[in-house]
Amino acid sequence: MRFSNKFRLLIVCMVCVMIVAAAPAYAKDKTVRVYKGNPAKYVFLFIGDGMGLPQKGATEAFTGKQLVMNSFPAQGMTTTYAADRFITGSAASATSLASGQKTNIGMLGMAPNQMHVKSIAEMAKAEGKKVGIVSSVSIDHATPAAFYAHVPTRGQYYDIDVALSESNFDFFGGGGLKDINNKKKNSKNFKGNALDLIQKAGYKVVTDKEEFMALKPADGKVISWNAWLQDSKALPYAMDMRPQDITLPEFTAKAIEMLDNPEGFFLMVEGGKIDWACHANDATAFIKNTISFDDSIKKAVEFAKKHPKETLIVVTGDHECGGLTLGFAGTKYSSYYDALKNQSISFQQFSDDIVKLWKEEHKGNASFESFQPTITHFFGLEFAGDAKKNPLVVKGYQLAMLKDAYERTMKGEVDSNDPELYNLYGGYDPLTVTITHILNNNAGLGWTSYKHTGVPVATSAMGVGSSSFNGYYDNVDVAYKIMSIMGMTPKVHAAINNTEFAAK
Repeated sequence: MRFSNKFRLLIVCMVCVMIVAAAPAYAKDKTVRVYKGNPAKYVFLFIGDGMGLPQKGATEAFTGKQLVMNSFPAQGMTTTYAADRFITGSAASATSLASGQKTNIGMLGMAPNQMHVKSIAEMAKAEGKKVGIVSSVSIDHATPAAFYAHVPTRGQYYDIDVALSESNFDFFGGGGLKDINNKKKNSKNFKGNALDLIQKAGYKVVTDKEEFMALKPADGKVISWNAWLQDSKALPYAMDMRPQDITLPEFTAKAIEMLDNPEGFFLMVEGGKIDWACHANDATAFIKNTISFDDSIKKAVEFAKKHPKETLIVVTGDHECGGLTLGFAGTKYSSYYDALKNQSISFQQFSDDIVKLWKEEHKGNASFESFQPTITHFFGLEFAGDAKKNPLVVKGYQLAMLKDAYERTMKGEVDSNDPELYNLYGGYDPLTVTITHILNNNAGLGWTSYKHTGVPVATSAMGVGSSSFNGYYDNVDVAYKIMSIMGMTPKVHAAINNTEFAAK
């Protein structure tokens, strides 16, 4: 079939129109309303890593109480896409939240063309404010690093640690440092042990809780992490913590104490292990960490009550994780969140300590039936009774799932490159993730992924200029709104969005 040139031109034009019409919102011009009143002196940015609306909803259903962040007067919805992928990663999203710059997956503190961009924290420091960075994961992980580092690959932990030493920020707290000696060999600019560089830069290093609690502003610049770092230099999950561990709320409270000064401060606090628990599909672990995160927000609210006309608190998520649904086909419309209260330790501690010890002691010769009491002890699941009346009773098909996972665990079958095994277990210990899936499903929760999703997240705010955070906007706009409320002039970075700003 032949077409005339005019007809071909018409087809091309129609296709172009459809492409423009279908272009995502982030590719179109838009106007962002920003604050033009008196600037805030004290600014808090709380980032719940992996915390979408389902995570917040499940936590409220579990506790029976409203989260503090959900009580804030300003409530908005925020899109999270990266420059090169619809479903974002923590590095790209944190860069957007920190600087207003869209960037590619894995990049920190720079545009896709590797042009460095300044973060709110760096701007605040340049203006004479004190700056603090707190996280429940390693302090050189993607989200905290986006506020002080500029690297093309988030795994350049040594370079990030060096950037920390050069930041001159006043307080770092939470998790530890992942590669102080460049063992990954991904830095071409080795300057020596990064922790030595941090100490030479004037930072006091504190890991003991008693010494930490005794810190005073006169101690100067501080970097502190918990003595026990459970996994990948991160704080233990909230439900695994011991009395001698420093909690996220305690790190937040101490940061406020250390930063408080007449010139003001900027403090970013990340609830990083919400995300890690969601990657592993462990509802109880993410809920307990969301509670800890919200308790940290309470510390900021307490401070704001003393400085109501000078403080802004913003709470957001960098993305949702796990594809969590508040509802599961097996329970239809029923929810049984109390069932989750029977879980006493996180998936991490269970697989690291309990399962590992069992394998070492039994060398693959113990039956699944002999392990059942251990499952009941730590997760509350029962292997006898009426499943229709008790959500903790394991159903027949679930028992088959557990037995199969137990055999794979005992044989060491954890191959994330096998599509079938990955869909079942996501690269985690097969038995552990099957246990949490069953407990979560019976409670009325479902998971669709072991990774992030592209759904918008909630952003809430209280205090100076907080009304700016009502509505529907992108994560780069969170940065611009905070900048404007701090009295900084928002500037559109190169290669971003053709964004215009209007006073409000």
